[in-house]
Amino acid sequence: MNNIFVYCEIEEGKVADVSLELLTKARALASTLGCRVEALAIGHNLQGVETQLAQYGAEIVHVADGEELAPFRTLPHAAIICGVFKEEQPQIALFGATCTGRDLAPRVSSALHSGLTADCTSLEIGDHTEAKTGKEYKNLLYQIRPAFGGNIIATIINPDHRPQMATVREGVMKMEPVANPKPAEVKHVDYKKYLSDTDFAVKIVAREMEERKINIKGAPIIVAGGYGMGSKEGFGLLYQLAEVLGAEVGASRAAVDAGFAEHERQIGQTGVTVRPKLYIACGISGQIQHTAGMDGSSMVISINTDPDAPINKIADYAIVGDVNTVIPKLVKYYKQNTK
Repeated sequence: MNNIFVYCEIEEGKVADVSLELLTKARALASTLGCRVEALAIGHNLQGVETQLAQYGAEIVHVADGEELAPFRTLPHAAIICGVFKEEQPQIALFGATCTGRDLAPRVSSALHSGLTADCTSLEIGDHTEAKTGKEYKNLLYQIRPAFGGNIIATIINPDHRPQMATVREGVMKMEPVANPKPAEVKHVDYKKYLSDTDFAVKIVAREMEERKINIKGAPIIVAGGYGMGSKEGFGLLYQLAEVLGAEVGASRAAVDAGFAEHERQIGQTGVTVRPKLYIACGISGQIQHTAGMDGSSMVISINTDPDAPINKIADYAIVGDVNTVIPKLVKYYKQNTK
């Protein structure tokens, strides 16, 4: 069992952010294990993709490039991944917890009789001793994720089967390029030997791509509201504050379920994970289901009537007061004191 593999999602020649985040994490894991980071890219017109991947730590890039491999289809991609994994025998395989990753990873795991942990929020290397037998395992992948509705954090291991597989949500891991990247070794995959006619049973007739209207994940400043905003009209205050700050508006699950904001704005365990430079939490209590999606923010300001609200424990600055009073004052004084 050798290296760490990252399946890289590629759309129109661009590598998905989640894949670059996974390569960044894989570098840290590989450093601990003393192994290498390998990337697997499947699609068409992938010339030069190894340059993008090498910048984030890929040392070896396996490229399956063919006209029939784009756009993405589940069966051929799954067959190629299974074939490569059987030959290369990775000890760890990482996928993004995207629509594509959630489709592929369970199929690959099932075919290889391997374990899979979905929606991980952290990955670490550690040891384990079996309580009943006393058997010791070294350098296992700790697959860490919220469980039971976010009420506990579970650490899951897969001691006896390989590869150890996990999907990781977008935005959970940091995306950091290598300081001095080295050219990656390219291995061209003879993918046709893994495929059969049945893998092309599904044909794509047409594709309709709708551009994302709300890019909350990439916003440097986020003004987020919870159920404490009181109503959909109350959320209007957040849009006023966001406008003067040049921010994006987010929401907790409770606010979305109450109809105060669109689902696309939901932040937390069942929404998106964000890492803005500034996160202003308005009327948000700060349950773990929400904080799991924003605790990587550089600075957190909370506005809440409850001084003991959980959000205040992670906030850099806590304003105790009514959002309907505090937010208009923030807007007023920001306008007065900014050029």
